[in-house]
Amino acid sequence: MSKIVAPLYGVLCYAFFFLTFLYAIGFTHNVVVPRSIDVGPAASFEMAFAVDLLLLGLFAVQHSVMARQGFKRWWTRIVPKSVERSTYVLAASLVLALLLGHWQPLPMAVWTVVDPTWRAALLALAAFGWLAVLGSTFLLSHFELFGLKQVFAAAQGQGEPVPRLRTPGPYKLVRHPLYLGFVIAFWSTPDMTVGHLLFAIATTGYILIGIAFEERDLVRTFGEAYLRYRAEVRMLLPLPKLRGKSRTQKTA
Repeated sequence: MSKIVAPLYGVLCYAFFFLTFLYAIGFTHNVVVPRSIDVGPAASFEMAFAVDLLLLGLFAVQHSVMARQGFKRWWTRIVPKSVERSTYVLAASLVLALLLGHWQPLPMAVWTVVDPTWRAALLALAAFGWLAVLGSTFLLSHFELFGLKQVFAAAQGQGEPVPRLRTPGPYKLVRHPLYLGFVIAFWSTPDMTVGHLLFAIATTGYILIGIAFEERDLVRTFGEAYLRYRAEVRMLLPLPKLRGKSRTQKTA
């Protein structure tokens, strides 16, 4: 039964994630979905601000805690290692769905771009950001990142995938193109409202904090190889590093 249940569980978790991800795109840009970042039941400014901060904080805590190696070691005493990643994906998707479903709009305008050309350019940039997010996962291992590879490997009697430091394509320009894609997508809007600005600031701040924790885990996993990579490639901005600085970091 475990050979059937684990893959089915992994597929269902992945399907729920993908639907939530698609909804999040519509939510961020006020398209298609019935409730979005600027559209929904009205509340007082204070109440809306407090609820949105609570939702963003819950999202950040869930991601930060469950992604840490210490939590994973404890968690896999309760759930099989083969479904640990799928369970993380399910929990993250549930928290994201909670945020999307209970977000309180703060529709006061911060900026509005009227010119059709610039509006189209900003929307195109946002689309590029979302494509960068999705594309970055496939450049590494999309189905491993979302737990499908693990559940099917376990069903076939194979071991856990061995972690490998991979730096394909844009990973040679920045260490975190996936996070860069999120930042671009969240900030590229012709109609920035107070609620959208709160969302963009909070998620960007969380991304920067999350990168620090993630890179600590990556150094523990890959050691000197990741230290060299970090010394040679910038975190988010695709700019060349100064050679002198790189040598200093390597020596350190």
